[in-house]
Amino acid sequence: MENDKEKSTAEFYERLKVELDNSNTWPAEYLYKFIMPSVGDNVERVEKAFDSMGAVIKTTKSKTGKFTSVSVDVTMNSADEVIAKYKEVSTIEGIVSL
Repeated sequence: MENDKEKSTAEFYERLKVELDNSNTWPAEYLYKFIMPSVGDNVERVEKAFDSMGAVIKTTKSKTGKFTSVSVDVTMNSADEVIAKYKEVSTIEGIVSL
């Protein structure tokens, strides 16, 4: 049985898939935006997730250096592929998808 958080996460991804399919013709350019604590290998883990995909990745540290924002511009083949990447990087501690 799913708990409430798992259910709301599943519903979020279902809505996102519908929105993505309604607004894109696949393959399509997609812009991911994340912010995360500037600790350990967080940024490298995001970069590795998009390795070999021809992604354009830009990183910017906050004024204090405590956080790093990462923008990833990449061609994706489907809404399912976009969502799979969100799920893949969601395991990074403190990451927030914008």
